Amino acid sequence: MSTTTTDITTTVDTYIAIWNERDPDARRQLLTTALTDDITYVDPLLEGAGIDALDTMVAGTQKQWGDAVLRRTSDVDQHHDRVRFNWDAVNPSGQQVIAGIDFCVVAPDGRLQSITGFFDLMPEL
Repeated sequence: MSTTTTDITTTVDTYIAIWNERDPDARRQLLTTALTDDITYVDPLLEGAGIDALDTMVAGTQKQWGDAVLRRTSDVDQHHDRVRFNWDAVNPSGQQVIAGIDFCVVAPDGRLQSITGFFDLMPEL
């Protein structure tokens, strides 16, 4: 694989930024920068395939989370075409509302092609 750790960290941070971007046009730019067109995503609550599906999931999650902000909470660990990283989301008062770990497959061009999320702290539904 041609990506370096710095490159993949930037890609992961761009992916995290997708979940925080409220402007649909700006979010769409981030989606196409960090993710392949055939991206697949699955976590305990959501699943979908393609940029449009992920965009819809993010918009819906933003409505549910309100002003919570997603952030990466670990280094990005990489080997071969795989990465993993921990993350959480905090509300404006700093309280964690959800936390977990994502495992991703990285495409040859350095964008994320597949994301599988697991929750350590499950959101209240």
